[in-house]
Amino acid sequence: MMTEEAQKRALSNRRHFSFRLNVFFFVTFFVFSLLIVRLAYLQFVEGDALRAKEHENGSKGIPVPPIRGDIYDSVGNAIAYSVSTQSLYYTPLDLKIKADEGMALAAKMVDIFNDLGNKSENPLTVEKVFDNMDLKSRVHSAFHPRRIKTGLTKEEIAYFSEHRNEFKGIEVIEESIRQYSKDNIAVQLVGYTKKLSGAVGSIDKYKGINDNQTDEALKYVETEQVGVDGLELLYQDELRGRNGLKEFPINKDSLIIGPMKLTKPIKGHNLYLTINTKIQLIAQQAIMDQIQEIRTTPNEFQKDSHPTTGYAVAMEVKTGKVVAMASMPDYDPSLWQGGISEKDWESVQYFMSNGTIRDVQPPYADDKERSIHPSSFVNLGSTQKPLSVLVGLNEKLITPESTFLDKGYFAFGGKGHETQVNNASQAMNGILKPTMAIAKSSNAFMAGMIGNALYLRDGPKGVDIWDGYMKQFGLGVTTGSELPNESKGKTNYYEEIKSGSAQSALIYASFGQQAKYSTLQLAQYAATLASHGKRLKPQFVNEIKDADGKLVQSYQSKVLNTIHFPDSYWKTIEDGMALVKVKGFDDFGYNFYRKTGTSQQDVGSRKKVENAVFIAYAPAEDPVLAVAVVVPDGGYGGYAAAPIARKIFDAYDSEIGLMGTPRK
Repeated sequence: MMTEEAQKRALSNRRHFSFRLNVFFFVTFFVFSLLIVRLAYLQFVEGDALRAKEHENGSKGIPVPPIRGDIYDSVGNAIAYSVSTQSLYYTPLDLKIKADEGMALAAKMVDIFNDLGNKSENPLTVEKVFDNMDLKSRVHSAFHPRRIKTGLTKEEIAYFSEHRNEFKGIEVIEESIRQYSKDNIAVQLVGYTKKLSGAVGSIDKYKGINDNQTDEALKYVETEQVGVDGLELLYQDELRGRNGLKEFPINKDSLIIGPMKLTKPIKGHNLYLTINTKIQLIAQQAIMDQIQEIRTTPNEFQKDSHPTTGYAVAMEVKTGKVVAMASMPDYDPSLWQGGISEKDWESVQYFMSNGTIRDVQPPYADDKERSIHPSSFVNLGSTQKPLSVLVGLNEKLITPESTFLDKGYFAFGGKGHETQVNNASQAMNGILKPTMAIAKSSNAFMAGMIGNALYLRDGPKGVDIWDGYMKQFGLGVTTGSELPNESKGKTNYYEEIKSGSAQSALIYASFGQQAKYSTLQLAQYAATLASHGKRLKPQFVNEIKDADGKLVQSYQSKVLNTIHFPDSYWKTIEDGMALVKVKGFDDFGYNFYRKTGTSQQDVGSRKKVENAVFIAYAPAEDPVLAVAVVVPDGGYGGYAAAPIARKIFDAYDSEIGLMGTPRK
């Protein structure tokens, strides 16, 4: 029997045990309650974010570059196109693979290449294949596929597909590469492509191209081909398309642990140009033939000529469509595929820029030789004179019936210090009206009746008045073509004010010796004359279609500005242009308006280099096509440039028709 003291201790122990038990249950309940609340919060509040993070950590997406859209001429002939090729890629499934194991795999692949591959190609070596595998991930990230070989044969594709288990990490992938017509059609206009990694540092469009871009389908891939000049660059967004995506499930060590999921890329839109391949090729060949003829069989008008380049643009008067744009010599844009070699770059660097829209130096590797030949921008010479007469008429400096005694020269300046402006061959033309001043190409008339007269009336302000007229006709401003790096030309008459005077600037400008413009500007100027004052934007794209052939965008003619002159003014200049004598048009079946130009300039140590310039439009009754030709260092325009234009007119007439239907 327990004593009273023992009973008290037992009761106290039971109370303490009960208290501790209650505390234990309370703490356990509290902890479980916190866990339940936390689990609920994770599931209902943070669940989506955590699941996304789990997916991010558990898989890795590799963007697949889009398939670039194609470029076609006006009748559907392919000029630039993307072709599919089968390539062999290797993805390391085990980052701990040893070098000797990698070499063994490389040797095994090379055996297959040698046995089943294209025998005409340079064979891959074991060392090259091993380097491409990049086992130490020096070039590629751990999970990024490495390209081993492109252009697989059907036999190679079949073998690697059937023996996939023997080549762990090997995969055959279809990809797109850029090809260009072997005929080299308007290559400087079309442009070329190269990898983004090679373009991002030199072209503004690609600097920071992926900044703030959250759409994975639009993010640029470092290895994809992008446009870097011409239409390839101008229409990069339309041509590019959208990325595909390859998703690989990976573990915490970035090793692939499951099958790939592929989202196919979307092909870019296709461009259908205004360029007609047959007209373009004839223009290109005509320039090269003419250069060769001048250099080998010069006549008295070309005896000191040494041309190496030539430029031509043919533009429809009513639409602004450019059917031919030739900058010759040209080059093979396919040289850029896979990266251009130093040797190839040296051979084409002087031909890569489009000389019809920007100032391009002549193609001489020797600096001294290059310095004595003119670039692609030359003075207009006498092709300026129809516009000079229009300025004189509209400024009331002359009338269509004004007369001028042409003694073969015009002198200006202080007595005893006169400067003399001579006609070609110092021809004395006698009494001239504006029409015959154009027909006879009188420098004296332009200098005395227009340039000097404008200075005597308005002083230095006359230069600004002159400049305003030039810009209305597209001279001294860009043509609106939007082509990359197009130049607005060089208005040297403002420089002449500093070195000479406003008077000399206007006098020399009046007969085409004070400003240098591009061939495209000349073509637009000629088309503006032909339309009697409508300056049209040059068009290079007829329409854009998607990969399924559905129309995405069509293009209409666009008037940039309109010049309003009385009909009598246009008749005055065209009556004169109809009388200009040129070589090569004797049996031309249409009336046409034209103006030759022989612009002079000092180049290096050579004095008075003569450049051949020519503009024309036809038919005279209802102009359809305007053509401009420039042959730097070519001599007289009527002999060196006009025959090129004639071949372009004939090609257009045969393919499209100066009267609306092809005339074979």
